[in-house]
Amino acid sequence: MKKLLSLPPNLVECFYDIEKADRKEWFCTSDPIGSKLGSGGGTAWLLQACKANENNEEALTDWLAKEKRILLHAGGQSRRLPGYAPSGKILTPIPVFRWGRGQRLTQNLLSLQLPLYEQIMQKAPDSLHTLIASGDVYIRAGKALQDIPEADVVCYGLWVDPNLAKNHGVFVSSRNTPERLDFMLQKPSVEQLGDLMQNYLFLMDIGIWLLSDRAIDLMVKRSMKNGSLGFYDMYSEFGLALGEHPRIVDEELNQLSVAILPLPEGEFYHYGTSREMLSSTLAVQNLVIDQRAIMHRKVKPHPEMFVQNAVLNYRLTAENSQTWVENSCVGARWTLHNRNIITGVPMNDWTLNVPEGVCIDVVPFGESDYVARPYGFNDAFKGALDNPDVMYQGRPAGEWLAARQLNAADIEQNHDLQAARIFPVCKDTEQLGLALRWMTSEPELEAGRKVWEEARKVSADEISAYANLRRLTAQREAFRKDSWNALARNWEQSVFYQLNLQEAAEAYAAEGLEQPAPLPETAPLMTRISDAMFRSRTLTLKGQDGKEQEDLAFRLMREGLTATVNKRQHPRMSVYADQIVWGRSPVRIDLAGGWTDTPPYSLMEGGNVVNLAIELNGQPPLQVYVKPSKEYQVVLRSIDLGAIEIIHTYEELAGFNKVGSPFSIPKAALVLAGFHPDFSTEHYASLEEQLKTFGAGIEVTLLSAIPAGSGLGTSSILASTVLGAVNDFCGLNWDKHEVCNRTLILEQLLTTGGGWQDQYGGVLQGVKLLQTQSGWAQNPSVRWLPEHLFTDPEYSKCHLLYYTGITRTAKGILAEIVRGMFLNSTSHLQLLGEMKQHALDLYDAIQRNDFEATGRLIRKTWQQNQLLDAGTNPPAVAALTGQIDDLCLGYKLPGAGGGGYLYMVAKDPEAAVRIRQILQQNPPNSLARFVEMSLSDKGLEVSRS
Repeated sequence: MKKLLSLPPNLVECFYDIEKADRKEWFCTSDPIGSKLGSGGGTAWLLQACKANENNEEALTDWLAKEKRILLHAGGQSRRLPGYAPSGKILTPIPVFRWGRGQRLTQNLLSLQLPLYEQIMQKAPDSLHTLIASGDVYIRAGKALQDIPEADVVCYGLWVDPNLAKNHGVFVSSRNTPERLDFMLQKPSVEQLGDLMQNYLFLMDIGIWLLSDRAIDLMVKRSMKNGSLGFYDMYSEFGLALGEHPRIVDEELNQLSVAILPLPEGEFYHYGTSREMLSSTLAVQNLVIDQRAIMHRKVKPHPEMFVQNAVLNYRLTAENSQTWVENSCVGARWTLHNRNIITGVPMNDWTLNVPEGVCIDVVPFGESDYVARPYGFNDAFKGALDNPDVMYQGRPAGEWLAARQLNAADIEQNHDLQAARIFPVCKDTEQLGLALRWMTSEPELEAGRKVWEEARKVSADEISAYANLRRLTAQREAFRKDSWNALARNWEQSVFYQLNLQEAAEAYAAEGLEQPAPLPETAPLMTRISDAMFRSRTLTLKGQDGKEQEDLAFRLMREGLTATVNKRQHPRMSVYADQIVWGRSPVRIDLAGGWTDTPPYSLMEGGNVVNLAIELNGQPPLQVYVKPSKEYQVVLRSIDLGAIEIIHTYEELAGFNKVGSPFSIPKAALVLAGFHPDFSTEHYASLEEQLKTFGAGIEVTLLSAIPAGSGLGTSSILASTVLGAVNDFCGLNWDKHEVCNRTLILEQLLTTGGGWQDQYGGVLQGVKLLQTQSGWAQNPSVRWLPEHLFTDPEYSKCHLLYYTGITRTAKGILAEIVRGMFLNSTSHLQLLGEMKQHALDLYDAIQRNDFEATGRLIRKTWQQNQLLDAGTNPPAVAALTGQIDDLCLGYKLPGAGGGGYLYMVAKDPEAAVRIRQILQQNPPNSLARFVEMSLSDKGLEVSRS
C-alpha cells in the first residue's frame, strides 16, 4: 500500500532522509511552484507525478488498478502555524499521550494519522484503490470500522453540532436513506442546517474520501484546463456535483454512486493553527481521565503545557498556560508567560522575557546561520503591513514597527506579512538572542537593533523555502537524546516505561547512552518487568549478553502470576483404594483474538478470545487416569509416548521445568496440588512421608491422541485435564475456573509461558467468547454463543479439520511475540488491539447466525496472525492453502501456527467435498489426513470407576 504525499517544496528534497522512509513505499512531491491547483488539481498532479516517477506509460485507470494508495495533502503555507511551516504541519511532533502504551518519542502527526487510513484501505472493497485525506488532522475511530460498500465515492463524516459543521463541508442525506448522499454543502449557515434537519440528516466532512478508478479519472479530467492542470477543488466543485440531487450539474459526475459513512465514535482533531495544536493535543490527552489507566503519576501545573525534545531549565507554573516547548533550549534566565510557543531554539544562555501571546521560532539557515522568527499566538500572517487590522506579535503591525522606529516602507515586500522580509538571518546564537530580545520585549536594545539592521532579512515564505531541515532534525535528535536520560531518571512521573521500549533500546544503543539506574524493588512489578526487558534489549543491540535481564523479566512475571493463587494445599486421598479417577477433555480451535490472552498483554489490556471445544473422531482426545498405588512413590506413564518414570523425592518431582520432558506437566500438577514443601500447608521430611500420610502412592497415566505441535491447545488442556483429575483424586475442591487458573500458573512454572484461552477453550464446552480485564488476576468471563453454525446439518459439513503433518513448537514463536509485548512494540500493541476488537466482531457474527461473515472473519484472523508473526505461514503451509483458497470462506492454523492442524470453513457442502478431494489427492506428506471434528457439549469431564 503506497503512500503519496503532497508536501512543501523544501521538504520534498529531504523527506526520505528525515523520516527514514522507503522510496518503494512512499512518494512525495509538491505542487508546481507558483501554481494553485486546489485539492482536486493537486490530487491529479500528485498521481501523475507518481505515475511518471514509476516510468509507467499505461492508461491512468490501468495504473490505478494495480495497487491501493493513500494520498495526503500537506503542502500548504502553514500561515497560522508558523512553528511547523518549514517542515510541514504533517510532521508536527505530537507529545506521547499520558494514557497510551507503545507510543514513540519520535511520533508526529503523520505517524498517528496513518494507522486509521491503512485500516480503512484494508477494509475497502477491491474496487476502491485510492484514499485521499488531509495532512493537518488527527482522526480517531472509537469503535471498529463498519463494512465499506461498493460505490464510486465513499466519504466518512462525523455527527456534530451545527455550530461546528458550519465551518466545514457537510454531507446531507435523506432520513429515509441515510447511507446515500443527497447533496453536499460547503460551510452552510446554522440557519440553513436548522431548516434541513426537518427532513435530512447531515454529517460533517472530515476529509477522508475513497474513490474508484473511474471517479479519479473524472476528477483528473475536470482538473485539466487548456491542456494542462489547473485549479479544481475536490470539495467545492467535485463534491457539489455528487449525490441524488447535486448542487452542480455535470452529467458524468452526477452519475457516480456515493456512500456516506459515519466514522464509528469518531474524533476529529485539527492541527491547522497554533491554538488548535494546543487545544487538540490537550483534548487527546484528556480522552482518558480514569487515573487507573494513566501510567505515570504527575500533575502538571496547568494541563495545557507541553514540553518535548527540549532542555527546560525554567520552572513552569500555573501561570504558564497554553505553553508549548519543542526542539528548544529554555534557560533559567528566560521568563515565560502564557500562550507561548517555543520551537527550534538552539542551546543558549540568554536572558529573554517572552511576552504573553508571543511565540519564538528559530530556523536553521544554510550550514550555520539561524533565522529569528518571533510571531503572535493568533497571528494570521495575512495582509499588508500598513493595514491597521493586520496583527503581528498580537498587536497591529504598524504599532510594532513604530515601537522600533520603523514603518511599513522600511520593509521589503510589505504588501503581505507572509511575504514581508522582516526576519533577520543571524550568524550565531549571540546575535540570535539579541535580535529576539529587540524584536519581542526590548525595542530599545541598541545591540539588537544593530543585529537586525545589518542582517539579511527574509520572509516567512522564504524561511519555508530555504530552511535547512536536516539541521533542524539533527538538533531535535540531539535534544531527544538528552530527553531519554531525563525521562528514565524521572520514571515515576514520566512516560518512559509506557513508551515503545524497542525504540528506546535502539536509541540507547545507537547513542551510547548509559543505562538508567536500577529500579528499586518497591517499584510496581509491571514496571520492573518492562525495565528488565528494556535492559536486555539494549544489551543485545550493543552486542552484549542480555539473557540474564530477559530471564529476570520472565521470572518477575511468573512471580506476579503465581502470587494470585493460594499456593498451599492440603491434599487428602478422596477415593477408595481400588478406584480410578478418569479425566478427559476435548481440544480447542481459536477462531479470533488468540494472543490477546497472553501475558503480559492480557495483564496490561485484558483479552478477548472466541474459541470452540471440539472432539476428534467422536472422542475427547486428551485423557488422564489417576489411581492409588501400594508403593509410596509417584509413577508417571504415557500411553502414546510409551514412557514411564518413577519418582521418590521432592527434588525429582520439582524437576519439571525441562522443556521436552514427557512428564513435566504431571510433575508440575502434583507440585501445585501440594506435593512439595513450597506448596503444602503441612511439613513433611520427605515425599515418601507425605505419601504415607496421604495413604497411598500415586499413579498418573496420560493419553494424548494428538501429534505434538498440533496447534489445538494440547499442552495447556492436557495440563487442565491432569489438574482436574488430581483435584478430584486429592479432594482439593477446585471448580473448572480454578483448574484453568492453576493451569496458567503451571505453564509459568514450566517457563513455557502461554495465555489462558487454551485451557478455557477445552475445559469449557461449546462456542464462547472469553474476556478478561487488565490486572494480575486473569479470570475470564464467559459468554456462550449459539451452536447453530457448527452443528446444523446445513453448516456442519463445511467445517473441516486437516492434519498437515507439519509440526512446529509454540515456544519460539511465543517468546518473540511476548518480547514485543514487554517492549511495548507499537506494531504489536496496535495489532493486538485490533485483534481484541476483531474477536467482538466475530462474536457478533456468530450471534447473528451469519455463516458467510463468520467464515470471512476467520480468514481475517489468519491474516492478523501472519502480521503478528510471518512464520505462522511457512511455504509448505502456503502451498497447501493455495490449493483450496477459493473454495473456503476462511481458514487458519489453530494456535501459534506454523504447522499442525488446518481448520477450514468451506463456502458450502459442495465446496467441502471438493476440498476433501483435492487434499486427499495431493497430500503434502505421508502423515497428512482429514480428522473428523465435532463440537463438544461437555468440555472437561472427570469421573470415577
